[in-house]
Amino acid sequence: MSLEGLRARLNELDRQLLALIAERQKLSREIAEVKSREGLATRDFKREREVLLQARQTAETLGLSPALAESVMRLLIRGSLTTQERIRVAASGKGEGRSALVIGGSGKMGRWFAEFLGSQGYSITIADPAGEPEGFARDAYTYVPDWRNLSLKHDLIVVATPLKVANGVLLELAQRRPEGVVFDIGSLKTPLRQGIAALQAAGCRVASIHPMFGPDTELLSGRHVIFVDTGDKEAIEQTRGLFASTMAEQVLMSLDDHDRLIAYVLGLSHALNIAFFTALAESGEAAPRLATLSSATYDAQVDVATRVANESPELYFEIQSLNEYGKESLQALRDAVDKIWCSVVANDQAQFTALMRKGREYLAGRVREA
Repeated sequence: MSLEGLRARLNELDRQLLALIAERQKLSREIAEVKSREGLATRDFKREREVLLQARQTAETLGLSPALAESVMRLLIRGSLTTQERIRVAASGKGEGRSALVIGGSGKMGRWFAEFLGSQGYSITIADPAGEPEGFARDAYTYVPDWRNLSLKHDLIVVATPLKVANGVLLELAQRRPEGVVFDIGSLKTPLRQGIAALQAAGCRVASIHPMFGPDTELLSGRHVIFVDTGDKEAIEQTRGLFASTMAEQVLMSLDDHDRLIAYVLGLSHALNIAFFTALAESGEAAPRLATLSSATYDAQVDVATRVANESPELYFEIQSLNEYGKESLQALRDAVDKIWCSVVANDQAQFTALMRKGREYLAGRVREA
C-alpha cells in the first residue's frame, strides 16, 4: 500500500477512535444519571483500578505498551469523571429560583464561579468595569459595569476582584448590609481582614473561601477548596454546600493558619520557579540550546516554570507582597540556597548529603500522610 493509502487508513482509524470515545462519553452520562438517582458517589477508585489493570493486561496481549494503554485510559477516565461531575452539579439544583452576584465576574476566576453557580441553577449577574466576559453565552447572565447601582437583593454575592480591590469592596458591602451570603475568593486573607470584620460588625452573613485551582480547571477531583472560619457557621455551611456535589476536598481553617501555610504552598513554590526562570533568562544561554541537552528533571521543572511565567505578574506579586507571613518563606528559600552554596564552595559533601537526606525524609513523610 502507498504512503497516501496508509495515511488514509490511519485517518479512518482516528475517526473510529473518536467515535468510540464519543460513545464512551455518552455511557458516562448515563452512568452519572444512575449514580445521581441512587445516591452513589461520582468517583469509584476500585472501579478505576480494575479498568486500568484490565487495560494493561489487554495491551500486553495486543503487543502494545501497558504504560501507553494506562495513560490513554486515565485520560478517558478523567473525561468521564468531568462529565459525571458536571451532571451531578447541575442535578443538585441548589440555585433554582435563587440569584448570585459575581463582582469581578469578567476576570478568569470570577467567570469560573459565574459558570459554576449558573450550572447549579442560580440566576447570574456579573458586575465588572472591565466589560462583559468573553466567550460566555450572553443569555446566561445579566451584566452591569458597577455593582453599586444594584439593589443587592441577591442570595449570594461573590467578591472575585483583585486582592487590592477586594478589601474596599467588602467594606462598601458592609455599609450596604446585603441580606445574602457574601464571600470572597482571595488567595490571601490577612489583606481582607478589615473588610471581613466590617461585614461581621454590620451583622452580614459572611464567609471566605480559597479555591486551590485555576480557572481552566474542569474536574475538581483531587482539588482542594479552603474555607476560612469567619465565625458564621451558617454562611460557611452554605458555601461548603456549593461544592457538596463535586469531588473537591474541603478544608476548614482559621484566617491566620491559612495565610501562614499559603506562604509556603503558593509563595515559596512561586518564588522558586521565578528564581529558576530568572536564573536561566540571565544566564546568557539560549533556551533552544539548553533544550538540546535537557534532562527529565530539567524538562519537568521548565514545564512548571513556564506555567508560572505565563500567569498574572500582578496577582503573583500580591501573593508575595501582601501576605503578612510571606517573608518567612522567602527567607527560608534564601537560607536553603545559601546552605547549598556553602556546601559546594567548601567542598563539604557531608553537609550536602545531609540536606538531601533531610529532604528525602520530609517528603517521605508527606507521602505517608497522603
